[in-house]
Amino acid sequence: MDAQPDRLPSPAGAPGSTGYPTRPPLRRFLSDCQEEFRLDHSGVLADYIPELKRANPDHFGIALVTIDGHVYEVGDSAVPFTIQSVSKAFVFALALEMVGEERVAATIGVEPSGEAFNSIRLTNDNRPFNPMVNAGAIACSGLIYEVDGKGAFERVRAKLSEFAGRQLDVDDAVHASETATGNRNRAIAWLLRNYAVLPDDVDAVLDVYFRQCAILVTARDLAVMAATLANRGINPVTGVQVITPHIVARTLSVMTSSGMYDYAGEWTYRVGIPAKSGVGGGIVAALPSQMGLGTFSPLLDDHFNSVRGLKVCEALSARYDLHMLNRNADVRTSIMADYDIYGISSRRSRQPHEQQILDERHSDVRVLELVGAMNFGTIDYVTRKLSSEPPNAPLLIIDFRRVPDITAAGAELLGETLTALGNAGVTTILSGFEGTSPVWSAIAARTAEPRRLRRFALLDDAIEWAEDQVIYRFGGFTDLKESAHLGEQALLAELDADEIAAIVKLSTTRHYAAGKRIVAAGEPANSLFFLQSGMVSVKLPSGVRLASLGPGMEFGEMAILEQSRSADVFADTPVTCLELPLDSFADYRRLHPETSLKIMRNLAAILARRLVAANAKVDLLSAY
Repeated sequence: MDAQPDRLPSPAGAPGSTGYPTRPPLRRFLSDCQEEFRLDHSGVLADYIPELKRANPDHFGIALVTIDGHVYEVGDSAVPFTIQSVSKAFVFALALEMVGEERVAATIGVEPSGEAFNSIRLTNDNRPFNPMVNAGAIACSGLIYEVDGKGAFERVRAKLSEFAGRQLDVDDAVHASETATGNRNRAIAWLLRNYAVLPDDVDAVLDVYFRQCAILVTARDLAVMAATLANRGINPVTGVQVITPHIVARTLSVMTSSGMYDYAGEWTYRVGIPAKSGVGGGIVAALPSQMGLGTFSPLLDDHFNSVRGLKVCEALSARYDLHMLNRNADVRTSIMADYDIYGISSRRSRQPHEQQILDERHSDVRVLELVGAMNFGTIDYVTRKLSSEPPNAPLLIIDFRRVPDITAAGAELLGETLTALGNAGVTTILSGFEGTSPVWSAIAARTAEPRRLRRFALLDDAIEWAEDQVIYRFGGFTDLKESAHLGEQALLAELDADEIAAIVKLSTTRHYAAGKRIVAAGEPANSLFFLQSGMVSVKLPSGVRLASLGPGMEFGEMAILEQSRSADVFADTPVTCLELPLDSFADYRRLHPETSLKIMRNLAAILARRLVAANAKVDLLSAY
């Protein structure tokens, strides 16, 4: 997808006006922050890297990217600057991806150091404290170098470019400046080499580290990179899966504890969003499942964090209550509807004796429609509803079409529940999965014998299958006729034998092979059909099924009221039917007005039943 920055709409009434003359609230808030905090000139430029002293202290940009890829930008959001220590979070993620969590953990710790980012000090077992301090970041570069050698930096740049959604360049002047003055980092690197944390080629590893810190980004880039972390590793602008959700969780964890240098504890207390800062003036903050924030202002406080950037993050968190530990959710909203199939039948029309079974055994099928992302808490609520509340239906349908995601914990808990239900004799049917759904994959991977689960793309298909099971179990298909007499048609109910014989005389027998389209949407509606054997489906041009019909049912009956077909009719099986031309039928109706009145009354009853079923569904959903 191509995300567009948020822009001011045209004034109301102007050409191209959206009708909304005001800015979106979030953009207005970010603009207000930029206007207010740009007046704060406290802080100093980083000077331990001489080239950084050349930064313009007035530069101040803010960008925010939502997980659906919408970009808000204010101020100097497009001004490039060097990423510096912000790179550490993303290079740590790359190291995890390349060499695995076990190898990284053996080399680098994950505990806050409580000291400055450039401290020449290791843990008691001679490891860097965490990957967010210089020692840990250099060790991460060393791990990547061990795999890629001279190609290590290009691997780093490529990965950071994926996070940003564009090709990132390097500021050669800053790289040269860091190389010329980076003696403290050299001391750290040689200390790591002394304890075999780094390979022999220490200078080559340091060059990777210096170059990654000199990569040029903008506040917008940082916001996209943060949103990629917030979106479980999927760049919301490009749609690319940059990193796995497992690695994202580890990266955000270390950012939370150690990302803001020795201000990390205060940051978590006040802001509560995983973040990483850099001496180039950038801050990246990622709030899982919600948004990514990038700020740029080169004036730094005593902790080497951007003064204005800190203020933006604190204001945003306070204004919209974004602290990650202050969450509130009602698990009860995860179930959109919970019902049996009384009055909520599938689109398959049933013969009278079949419908009687369904009316009597409607509680044998229970349907749960879920909504929203599923996690441990919501799935626990669903499983408790299943185990503690009647009905204990032998056929259970769970619909996931409104579920965009499920966490590993939720899938694990649901998988255990589905396994237990299967062992208890409950037939579980899952619906709402299109193609290779990641939600289905997560559930199937955690369910014993997932092949025992019935799965359908559409809820209606799942309900139809469950209805068939109920009808079959209670003898509904034992006397199913392969061919139906015209007198069994609902449209011709109450007609006597002579009246029906007259209609048969006007009709022509038609045969259609399975898959054949009998009626096409848009064609003139010049006949109606009485289905004698086989099954047909009535579908909209979009492919949505409106009904499935069997022997003893009619289709195309709306031709009596409409001039053109509004839906397609396909033969699901070999079909035999009678086709009644409307011209002939019109002549018959003029000669037999009483018969015509019966047929129109029957048509009204058919339409009324359809309306009642549709209203029942609407009433059911509106009750939740």
